[in-house]
Amino acid sequence: MRRPTSAVPATPDPLWTAADVARFLNASQSYVYKAAEAGRLPCLRIGAMLRFDPARIRALVLGNATDPR
Repeated sequence: MRRPTSAVPATPDPLWTAADVARFLNASQSYVYKAAEAGRLPCLRIGAMLRFDPARIRALVLGNATDPR
């Protein structure tokens, strides 16, 4: 019997927390939460949690992000 394949794509990096993003940006966690809620930082909402794709945060910092949402 074959097992069903996973529908979740493999990601090279685990998702970051707000604390991880704050450390990367050298900013406060409150800034990260406010910027994410305002749409200035791309994020994923999982229930009440915010998670961040490291590749998208790096691209944003490097000016390579075309659509931060």
